[in-house]
Amino acid sequence: MPTVAEQLRTAREAQGLTVYQIADATKIKTDHVRAMDEGDFDVFCASVFLRGFVRTYASSLKLDVPAIMASLDQELSGTEKFAELPPLTKERRGVLDWITYVLSRIHWNIALPLLLTVLLIIGAVVGYRAWRTHQSVNPLSTLGSGMNHDQKSPGKTLPIPQ
Repeated sequence: MPTVAEQLRTAREAQGLTVYQIADATKIKTDHVRAMDEGDFDVFCASVFLRGFVRTYASSLKLDVPAIMASLDQELSGTEKFAELPPLTKERRGVLDWITYVLSRIHWNIALPLLLTVLLIIGAVVGYRAWRTHQSVNPLSTLGSGMNHDQKSPGKTLPIPQ
């Protein structure tokens, strides 16, 4: 099976295109087009650039892009530089990172109405129970003994009006 570089170069030559024409059509530097034609992938600083350039190059030549990308992935898995994606930071991921990731995966247009519905149901149940408890309390039980007391002379009781 030919390498990705061989497939790109033979397709370009079969269509009669020069490196400069491909660079102009794809807006990729001519140095990068030459590097892809030669299979010199170490020119690229990160695999994301290489993958994007190969995808653009292959689609401009009207090649089977998924097959080319699969071949590229297979070739890159054997290299040390591009075998896996580098971490963005050196720090370990913590609980807050996990929570942020989980929250980013939630479909809020579905979850928010569902959450509001559940909160409304809980509020209705709590409100109904509070109303039933308030209705069952005897209002006369909080009045006390029914005697009025004079604040100036604490031992003397006032007569209840008739």
